[in-house]
Amino acid sequence: MSKNTQSQAFRKLDVDQYNEDNYKEEDVGDQGGVGPDEAEVTNLLNVGKNLDALKIVLRNAPINTKNQQIKEGSFNLTIRVLLSIKTSQMEDSDKSLSPSEVDVLMKYIYKGWEKRNEQWGGHLLAWHEKAFAAGGLGSIVRVLSDRKRV
Repeated sequence: MSKNTQSQAFRKLDVDQYNEDNYKEEDVGDQGGVGPDEAEVTNLLNVGKNLDALKIVLRNAPINTKNQQIKEGSFNLTIRVLLSIKTSQMEDSDKSLSPSEVDVLMKYIYKGWEKRNEQWGGHLLAWHEKAFAAGGLGSIVRVLSDRKRV
């Protein structure tokens, strides 16, 4: 005899969840923290430890946060650190940065170019040259394709 074909239990399964073409944006929440400590970075800049200040700013970048005020404050602090480092010191600083720090530096450089400020445009171009030498073309591709912004 045949089985009961009137059962509809199989219809409760959502087959769309197994489709690879369905895109769901990852909700990372507000895990980015509050960004770099401005007092600590300012203290390092006053003492003359610009490289240490740059590392702190790049390590504590608020990438995963959605709070624009935190991102703008971190961006302004990073620009201040980048402008405090002279062109002759840039090469030494790029050699001491990790690949992830170089990627974050590239993100800040591109965000600085979005702002179109004539005061730091040339300085950011010099930074881009040094960051490109340290990170290569892969760094640019990672920054441009990453959805997480600084």
